[in-house]
Amino acid sequence: MENFVQQIINGLTLGSIYGLIAIGYTMVFGIIGMVNFAHGDVFMVSTFIALILFLALTQLLGLPSIYLALFLVLVAAMVLTSLWSWAIERVAYRPLRGSFRLAPLISAIGMSIFLMNFVQVTQGPRNKPLPPMFNDVIQLSGLPGAANGITLAWKQILIMAVTAVLLCVFWFVVQKTALGRAQRAVEQDRRMAALLGVDVNRTVSLTFVIGAALAAVAGTLYLVQYGVVRFDDGFIPGVKAFTAAVLGGIGSIPGAVLGGLLIGLIEVLWSAYVSSDYKNVAAFSVLIVVLIFMPSGLLGRPEVEKV
Repeated sequence: MENFVQQIINGLTLGSIYGLIAIGYTMVFGIIGMVNFAHGDVFMVSTFIALILFLALTQLLGLPSIYLALFLVLVAAMVLTSLWSWAIERVAYRPLRGSFRLAPLISAIGMSIFLMNFVQVTQGPRNKPLPPMFNDVIQLSGLPGAANGITLAWKQILIMAVTAVLLCVFWFVVQKTALGRAQRAVEQDRRMAALLGVDVNRTVSLTFVIGAALAAVAGTLYLVQYGVVRFDDGFIPGVKAFTAAVLGGIGSIPGAVLGGLLIGLIEVLWSAYVSSDYKNVAAFSVLIVVLIFMPSGLLGRPEVEKV
């Protein structure tokens, strides 16, 4: 039982990271109906930004407080990653918005390949480690140091708490603010929204910026949790996050986080009790089963075709 609870904690931690990345997928798809396949690599770029900034602050500048350094890194990574995503939207997606549907998709795949190879050339193909931090744990049951005890690391608490707070914040932004109303208007009918005075280009750009900022938070937390990053670390988490967005109901922010948590739990539990070799197969198999019986996902709304 203790091992099961431990795996649940680990799955929720991993799923929280997937959920933050998935929000970016679901917001962009909800606004312009495009799958931004470069979003996983934007997440990967944010991990390298966080790594470089953290090492610069702690080792080059000698900042004594790890907590202050992590906060500064998080803010800077969100800003820089958002600028990256804003530039990508302006250069690779906006000129193709009125073209045939496959053009933005092909452009997104090309941008994904460009980002991966750019980081590989500039940072090298090897793993980039981060000095261990936040290794203190809370012993929830069993004797201290016992093999069967349940441990909860402070960094796991941080990851789950940040995910919960950001979910609430961005749900409020979408539902209660002028930007959220503009996003929902563009989602329903882009042309009518423009006729009613909504700045469609600005709304789409801000959507990409928000998604990238959340990916930067996920990248920083991923670095804190695992302590290592590699140039191709955007592909698998990106695909898993996209799967989470579809599983939860693409277009739904709570659905994206719910899907991320489910994918994380499935992956961790399958690795613990069956085989880690087939954990990806298990996650994608669950997605297939859900889409067969619930094509719109767990929390998604059926799409009504406009005539």
